[in-house]
Amino acid sequence: MAEGPVPGQPGGPVVSGGCEGRSVSDESAVPADPPTTTETPPAAEAGYWDAAAPSFDEEPDHGLRDPAVRAAWAGRLADWLPGAPSDVLDLGCGTGSLALLAAEAGHRVTGVDMSPRMAERARAKLAGTGAEVLTGDAARPPVGERRFDVVLARHVLWLLPDPAAVLRHWAGLLRPGGRLVLVEGVWGEVSPAGLPARRAEEAVAPLADRVRVERLSGDPGLWGRAVTDERYALVAHLAPPRRHTEVVDVHLILRRGEEVLLARRRDTGYADGLLHAPSGHAEDGEDVREAMIREAREETGLDLAPGDLRVALVMQHQGPRGAPRIGWFFEARYGAGGEPVNAEPAKCSEIGWFPLDALPDDMVAYCRAGLDAYRAGDRFVLHRHHPDDSIAHDPTGPARGVPLPVTEPAAG
Repeated sequence: MAEGPVPGQPGGPVVSGGCEGRSVSDESAVPADPPTTTETPPAAEAGYWDAAAPSFDEEPDHGLRDPAVRAAWAGRLADWLPGAPSDVLDLGCGTGSLALLAAEAGHRVTGVDMSPRMAERARAKLAGTGAEVLTGDAARPPVGERRFDVVLARHVLWLLPDPAAVLRHWAGLLRPGGRLVLVEGVWGEVSPAGLPARRAEEAVAPLADRVRVERLSGDPGLWGRAVTDERYALVAHLAPPRRHTEVVDVHLILRRGEEVLLARRRDTGYADGLLHAPSGHAEDGEDVREAMIREAREETGLDLAPGDLRVALVMQHQGPRGAPRIGWFFEARYGAGGEPVNAEPAKCSEIGWFPLDALPDDMVAYCRAGLDAYRAGDRFVLHRHHPDDSIAHDPTGPARGVPLPVTEPAAG
């Protein structure tokens, strides 16, 4: 994400969508007429920040070219991040300046930015450090099932329309005992914009065991000049995980005669290039049918009704390096809810129909196991990977699916 001048307010913030924070006094340093997150699609925002990328590092706290500014940020990061090498997810990483400091401190860093040109510059800056830079939306980073010790975001949260929902999602990307590190502020005096520390604390409080706020306005070393507006860092340590929680997945088996609809994943950070049934996660408190209807609409454009769905099977699955999860597979028939389309081309390269009795090998392993169990008439299945298994279906590997017997109804 970024900050910069708003039309009519020199030095005020720009509403943007995926580049590292920016606060400028020179309006010529960024393109005119920045987009807004509520009205502009992500591609347009990415184009805006693509245009800003060549001059982005000219701001002292972006490029960290001044040794004193660089040292100031390195010192702060040392306080905010764990002392031991950790997995750090830097969201809205921009050109990668903070990510580089974290990598140089021994952390394993994954950066995410929606601007391809920003991400390209970050990759160049981080070359040789072992860090990874992904192109994607900071609000829903394309990291799949990976989990991290730290989520770091500078001048990102204030730009998002539902910060509380984003924080819940980010918290879900953390391992037990993980922490959120947010650098935010309120910019401008005539028409101030941003996220006050009080509101940030309120949004984080339900998720955190303890929260610390550090005021940054009084440290000109961080900005390369004196500033008078509100700038702060919030470090939130997650509350201990609730006991007996398990992620719930939903999967759609859309039948067209003897064929089933599959979608090829791309740019999601998980199983990219592999085929998978339309699927997703149930939100907290969401009915699994509602979750399936929502995911089907988001991914395929189908407008399903509860009566269109039949429970096909339930699977407990554990990935090679993930926690156990429960998958509900629902069957629906072609024609219900309309004609399926690829409604998420940024995450799916194609959809197509495949014969159920001759499924392709290039599938996500647990989806393939679920469809094989469905075809065999099994209704309850365990599917637990070994740590060295691939997430892709291996036709020559051992079968990991274990059907569970079902009690027959008692005779009348």
